[in-house]
Amino acid sequence: MKIISWNVNGIRAVHKKGELKNFLENYQPDIFCMQETKCKENQITNIIEEFSKFTQFYTEAVKAGYSGTSIWISKNFIEKNEINRNNIKFISGMSHFYKDNEGRISRIDFKKNEIEYSVLTVYFPNGGKSEEAWHEKLVFYKKFLEYVKYLEAKKSDGGLEKIVIFSGDVNTCHTEIDIARPKQNEGKIGFHPLERAEITNWIHSGFKDVWREKNMSVVDQYSWWSYRGGARERNVGWRIDYFFTPESFLLNISEVGYINAQMGSDHCPVFINVIL
Repeated sequence: MKIISWNVNGIRAVHKKGELKNFLENYQPDIFCMQETKCKENQITNIIEEFSKFTQFYTEAVKAGYSGTSIWISKNFIEKNEINRNNIKFISGMSHFYKDNEGRISRIDFKKNEIEYSVLTVYFPNGGKSEEAWHEKLVFYKKFLEYVKYLEAKKSDGGLEKIVIFSGDVNTCHTEIDIARPKQNEGKIGFHPLERAEITNWIHSGFKDVWREKNMSVVDQYSWWSYRGGARERNVGWRIDYFFTPESFLLNISEVGYINAQMGSDHCPVFINVIL
């Protein structure tokens, strides 16, 4: 099972550039997790129809042209793995843990080989607009950990094992080797000790940063670059896009990587290959 996560920075924009089609043809994800779709579903009927080989789910922000997430699952993957499509559940938001009107979380649940998988795509807050936004970013991190721990502990119908996989634009670099210029950005939003500590809390709670677990000392791997100053060409970037899985599930990850060559957004996609 190949899962790819990408902050597309506007699904209509990346489609208009031709990069959405190129991406899907080149990398053929079984599950495609998007952040910053920036649309209402009724604005993208052409995209839904063009990529009808996927069952598509969308979570919209109340504010037009802002935030939003989507998760697609390949119909071929569903059929090949004999997954009952009527049993695929789609859930938006964080339930009672946090009221989200910005479309930041999309989740699907499905069952395979006596395991229920919860796959989430998440667009975490940036926190840079105001003091209140910064505070809410930290609250979101804390509530999200409570939420995924709740999901992990909650057995599916029939008592199947539950695996929670979450991906997305976390909007924070965790360690110094996740950012090109750590000294210049120390204490700034996106590399602030308080938000970095929240990611550490996730890891201590058993959800591991898959790429870093498999690439402990690798440097110069980033997933977001400013549009200014030729940052991408010079690889002056930030690794802020991640996959997290339970520590016990890491053995089921055969490959993880960043698709740096993919254009169309200021972020590049990140993928995992999962042994089901």
